[in-house]
Amino acid sequence: MEQLDIKLLGREYRVACKPEERDGLLAAVTYLDEKMRDLADKTNSAGERLAVMTALNITHEFLQFQRAGGFDIPTLKRRIERINSRLDGALAEQETLF
Repeated sequence: MEQLDIKLLGREYRVACKPEERDGLLAAVTYLDEKMRDLADKTNSAGERLAVMTALNITHEFLQFQRAGGFDIPTLKRRIERINSRLDGALAEQETLF
């Protein structure tokens, strides 16, 4: 585990994370900081109240996404395979030109 210094609403925190999770954690910090700032501007809230309201909003977003089925991985894989096939075909045509 490594120690990572993060900043939320201008306050610094030290958290522990695995090296392979560092980038994901930093992305989460950025997302959370933006959500907290946005909600603070809209509601004029701060402190614990702001943290709880932000957590509830993010949880609500997550549950809506989950109820909607989340990502349809098999469909995404099929679309990627189709795109790759089309790219391979286009590249093969280009090779005959040169």
